[in-house]
Amino acid sequence: MRSLKVGDVMWNHIEPVHSGTPLTKVVEVLLRNHVTGLPVVDNKRHVLGFVSEQDCIHAMLVTSYHHEGEPVVEDVMFSDPLTVPPEMAVVDLAQNLGRNKPKIYPVVDGGRLVGIITRAAILAALAKTGYGVAVPRFATED
Repeated sequence: MRSLKVGDVMWNHIEPVHSGTPLTKVVEVLLRNHVTGLPVVDNKRHVLGFVSEQDCIHAMLVTSYHHEGEPVVEDVMFSDPLTVPPEMAVVDLAQNLGRNKPKIYPVVDGGRLVGIITRAAILAALAKTGYGVAVPRFATED
């Protein structure tokens, strides 16, 4: 299990949100991809932040109430997201989930976004390998 890496189970098919994207477009991307959040990147795929459904809900409520125009992703994103490298062991990331609360981590290699890893992907990888299933160390006579 320790040999299973983040890069082995990450998702690399979901396009990130680019800086300057209007919030309504961000919501469309989140809903279309069935994810709770996405990294925000520049044109070279450097991670600038992270935007979640919760960020969008709050901003849309405030915007609709005050009628102050359409916000862009930089107005609501978290600017210092936790990222992980593709070489990180899945079991190590799983152990960190108790301390850190993100549901989605941007996977960064050489300073550039290469994918995302979700709690669901981590759980699926652990379940597939049987990690955490109690196996007796010694055979019994029964």
